[in-house]
Amino acid sequence: MVERYVMSVDQGTNSTRCILFDHRGRLVSVAQREHQQHFPRPGWVEHDAVEIWQNLRRVLPEALSDAGVDSGKVAAIGMANQRETTVLWDRRTGVPLGRAIVWQDTRTAPLVEDLMERPGEEFFLERCALPPSTYFSALRIRWLFDHVKGVEQRAKDGEVLFGTMESWLIWNLTGGADSGLHITDATNASRTMLMNIHTLAWDDELLDFFGVPRSMLPEIRSSAELYGEARSLLPGVSITAALGDQQAALFGQTCFSPGEAKCTYGTGSFLLLNTGTDVVRSRHGLLTTVAYKIGDQPPAYALEGSIAITGALVQWFRDRLGLINSAPEIETLARTVEDNGGCYIVPAFSGLFAPRWRSDARGVIVGLTSYITKGHLARAVLEATGWQTREVVDAMNADSSVSLQQLKVDGGMTADNLLMQFVADVLDVPVVRPMVAETVSLGAAYAAGLAAGYWPDLEVLRRNWHRAAQWLPDMDPERRAAEYDNWQRAVERSLGWVRPPR
Repeated sequence: MVERYVMSVDQGTNSTRCILFDHRGRLVSVAQREHQQHFPRPGWVEHDAVEIWQNLRRVLPEALSDAGVDSGKVAAIGMANQRETTVLWDRRTGVPLGRAIVWQDTRTAPLVEDLMERPGEEFFLERCALPPSTYFSALRIRWLFDHVKGVEQRAKDGEVLFGTMESWLIWNLTGGADSGLHITDATNASRTMLMNIHTLAWDDELLDFFGVPRSMLPEIRSSAELYGEARSLLPGVSITAALGDQQAALFGQTCFSPGEAKCTYGTGSFLLLNTGTDVVRSRHGLLTTVAYKIGDQPPAYALEGSIAITGALVQWFRDRLGLINSAPEIETLARTVEDNGGCYIVPAFSGLFAPRWRSDARGVIVGLTSYITKGHLARAVLEATGWQTREVVDAMNADSSVSLQQLKVDGGMTADNLLMQFVADVLDVPVVRPMVAETVSLGAAYAAGLAAGYWPDLEVLRRNWHRAAQWLPDMDPERRAAEYDNWQRAVERSLGWVRPPR
């Protein structure tokens, strides 16, 4: 029997990668290209959607070439993507109407303040289960309508399409302006503030409130089903899955049962807890989201704690401060000291996400003295990720009937053993990392393979999961409590930040 593979496309915040996986969920080949980050104003973050499409055009053939196969050996394509990043483009020409507004962007903060007053948070929580935040796509659409001349009218006239990155790439892969598929899946749609969390359909009241015409929105599909065939790059190959990157990681970690959780440590970090078919309303600052929907099966839901800045803090430490030359060096530097020396960093570069949802918070460094060295700062950078994880897990335990017993982890930061040990210490639960670290890509591949019949069921996928590393908690409870108290005091400083007068 000739070996065939599933292709996964992971369009992330910093890069686009293409990976081929085999039947056992093993990585066969990978190709990756970074794209430029644009920061035109304070708080603004943008990507060039055309550059990302061109990068995809490069990495797909590279992955095939590295594996020594052609497109005939690809059973299906699955797509994972950075969520909430908003692209508007011309329906007839396929040309974007400016750069994509990235999920980290905070330009919509004034609109968030207005929405909290009128109509208020409850209006949105009842319908889409999301609080007003700069995080979500609907506010970016509204901002573009309000600030870019003519865009709103063109959208009403049917000339403009909206999508997150998977919609943009699938549209181009399947023909673009020549009858390309304009679709999204339920996981991505659940992050727009426009989809009803119960019906998985665009909500008329939300559309009316934001003034978003239905004609510009993609069709909502399941996370795993036959969407159509590629017409460019891989002609004839079926596209059978799309998931937001964090839901893809949950799927790749085989967290298929209620109570199972994972955290992906990347540019930001995202902790998801499977709640099964129940829509669990968070009372402690978490998000209710669609975890995945397989074909005609009922959707699975999740509670999510979204942390805006984790790996991005290491990048800032490297690129802005110049204290290390590469990201892995931060662990070596942090190990030159025994503790943080009383220094805490709250990285509220884009405000604070879960569980606080304060777009007005700003980053602070607390506890600076002449004793502090760059080693202490390096340790404080890593510990900021651990403490933010602790805040999310505390909220999750309060919302869920079962306390977290184990945390599966993935993403680039899990290569840092000091950080992973610290996470286990502050959570007081085992932390485990799988053999395949690329769980976002693997989850998209798993969903695509299920829809294409490449894998028969979820149990086969469970058997593919193998543990590569485990960290057990080893911190004195009194020290844990004291340091957590110090962290929370630092967060209070972040929340109390006031812009100085001009």
